[in-house]
Order: sequence, then structure tokens, then C-alpha cells
Amino acid sequence: MSEGKSRFASVGLWLGIAALVLLALSILGNRFDLVHFGIAVRGMALAALVGIVAVIVSAVGLILAFATKRSGLRRAIAGLVLGVLVAAPVVQTILVGAKVPRIHDITTDLENPPSFEAAVGARGENSNPLDRAAPDLADLQRQAYPDLATLNVSEHPGKVFEAALETAKEQGWEILAADPARGTIEATATTRVMNFKDDVAIRVTETETGAAVDIRSVSRVGESDLGANANRIRTFRDALKGNLAEAG
Repeated sequence: MSEGKSRFASVGLWLGIAALVLLALSILGNRFDLVHFGIAVRGMALAALVGIVAVIVSAVGLILAFATKRSGLRRAIAGLVLGVLVAAPVVQTILVGAKVPRIHDITTDLENPPSFEAAVGARGENSNPLDRAAPDLADLQRQAYPDLATLNVSEHPGKVFEAALETAKEQGWEILAADPARGTIEATATTRVMNFKDDVAIRVTETETGAAVDIRSVSRVGESDLGANANRIRTFRDALKGNLAEAG
């Protein structure tokens, strides 16, 4: 009888281990281009599902271990922890993605977004297009990210350009091109976990009161960016404002 009751703890632990292994394989497979990103994403989703099952089974094992004072308590706790560690971040990402539109090209200037030149060759043939041809793209962005707009600053354009370039480097982006005369910067941002690459275009233009800064961030793969590009633009914008304020 005790073996039957502790079996929940053992199964839960093994499910937790399986979920962790599947998650690790999915991440490593994508980082080192061993599998298509779509397969990696599905693998992460499956890992989360297995993790959820591990949590449920381990929870049952934990309750039985407490109720009957039988063995399996440590295994149940380990399975529960592993299941949560795998499932929680993936489920959270899915929930965040459900709240944002399925778009991957975000810009602060919807009428005249910064263009890409240097990044075109780096993106490859299988990357998302850069033509912003989707008819409802601008409307979807306005509804989801109404705070994204051109940044106007009362500083000399040359100073703003240098600050923008330095800020891009501080973000850890790979600089693909920087043209002070045109006020344009192109860079590639790489996500930490999955190693996804998104391209960023920055444009600094002179205005009557100083300079205007526009940013565009586009994912190379995936229909939805889960809000990553908008967050990247916000982070860069805030960091640039901070750098300009420090420079006086």
C-alpha cells in the first residue's frame, strides 16, 4: 500500500525531470540552430504541459505523504518544484502573448518608419518581411501600444545621435551600421534565453527645437513578438533620455 501511495511522488519527480530536459533541449536546439524555431517553441509548450502534469501528480504525492506519513515526501517536493520551474515561465509568456496582437514590427513613426539597409542581408531569406504590408498593422499597434511615439528632445542632433549610438551599445546590441550624416543606426538585438534575433533601426532628425528620435524594432522570426519589440523600444527610449540628461 505504501509503495502505491509513494508512486505518485516518484512519477511526479520523473515527470518534472522530463519537463526540464525537454525545455533545455528546446532552448539549446534553437540557440545553436539545431532545430527550426517553430519546433523549439512547440517543444517549450510541451515541456510546460509536462511540467503542469508533474505539479499535479507531485501535489497528490505530497498530500498522500503528509496524510499517511509514508515515504516519498522529498520526491514529491522535488517534482513539484521542477514542474513549477518549467511551467511557470512558459505559461507566463503564453499569457502575455495572449494580451498583445500577433505582430512583430513595431515603430514610433507609423507614417514614416525608419528603414533598414544593412540589416537586410543579415536577416536571411526566411526572415519576416520588412515591407509592413499588413493592412491593419498600424491600427493594431496603436491599440496595443498607444504610448509609443517619436521622442522629441531639445538637443543638437549630433549630440543626440552620439547618445543614441552609445545607448544602443549599452543595450548589448550588435551595431550593423551607423551614419552620423544621415542620423541613422542599425543594430541587432539577441534575446538571452532563446537567442532570437531582432533588428533595430534608429533615426535622428533635426527639428526646429532640437532633434526627433524614431525607433523601429522587427523580429526576424515568429508571427507574434509577445510584446518584446515594444518593450525594447521603451527600454531604449528611457535609457537614451537618461543618458542625455546625464550629459547635460
